[in-house]
Amino acid sequence: PEPRAGVRSGHMPGAHNVPFSALAENGELLSKDRLRKVIEDAGIDLSKPVVTSCGSGVTAAAITLALETLGHTDNRLYDGSWTEWGGLSDTPVVTGKDRQ
Repeated sequence: PEPRAGVRSGHMPGAHNVPFSALAENGELLSKDRLRKVIEDAGIDLSKPVVTSCGSGVTAAAITLALETLGHTDNRLYDGSWTEWGGLSDTPVVTGKDRQ
């Protein structure tokens, strides 16, 4: 695939938003019960594999840590994350007008 001149706006199809800042309080991860609630409230099905991503892959590591803390081990971290995905011209992107 050919890279684009810039990164598109939007998100990957099927993506759910879990800000890494919602997973911690006072510099520590939330309790397992609270972590599970944040993740499930975001629409993530913990019975399925999860791929974490962010802008570049760095803060997605905090989400992966939270998932692993809950015993969810079928995780992958997309290292290139949105910078790579949104910068390619042939990857599907969901925007405000066609939200999923």
